Amino acid sequence: MTVSRFVSLTVLAVAGALAFAGCAASTPTPAATGSAGGSASALPNPGTDLEIDAAWLGGTAIALVTTGSSTCVPTATDVAVQADGSLAVTLADPEAAACTRDLVPRATYVALPEGVDPTRELDIVVTYNGAVDDTDLDGFTGAAAAEFTASAGWVDDDLFALVTYGSSSCAPVVEKVDVAGAGVTVTFATPAADQVCTMDMAPRVTLVTAPGAEDDNATVTLTGGGAEFSTPVTIPIAD
Repeated sequence: MTVSRFVSLTVLAVAGALAFAGCAASTPTPAATGSAGGSASALPNPGTDLEIDAAWLGGTAIALVTTGSSTCVPTATDVAVQADGSLAVTLADPEAAACTRDLVPRATYVALPEGVDPTRELDIVVTYNGAVDDTDLDGFTGAAAAEFTASAGWVDDDLFALVTYGSSSCAPVVEKVDVAGAGVTVTFATPAADQVCTMDMAPRVTLVTAPGAEDDNATVTLTGGGAEFSTPVTIPIAD
């Protein structure tokens, strides 16, 4: 779990779910998000203070959480291990995108490069629009997630990041979240029958708020989404 604690009362689907029906798989790449009319920048005041949070995703990747436009999720343009073992990440807004003027938490998927030992504490330094911030994660203690399988990690007491895999143009939509102690159930909305999806296989991260959930030994059950989770899937939420 991150040292800094991040609280959000918004469930935001940003990117991440197993492919929706009718979408074939290819090479995994970070998912793109759509754009809408509004501000030209996803960060309201470039060059000002930046606040970063992070979460483990299956021991093979992390989610970096920033605040800004919901339609312009930044991507990781450079990821490198430094001499001191820290991870340096540069984020950038989508090119030529018009962004809405809302301010919400968004999650960026970052695959871990070679040289990172996920079982050890990870210091992360992020540069975004001229601003710099750092955060850290305790060592990952769970089993590494298999390729293209869902995983989740706590960002904050009430907020976790969830990644699943599928078409980058068909992000899952959370319909409701139920909490019972350490068990969280995320029900996805059924996609439209005429939904058309690109035929890639991309990691897409969804931020989920789960007020009151016990974060020790917590699990999340994924259900709904049409054929996507017609058979529910339960996975641990990493601390």
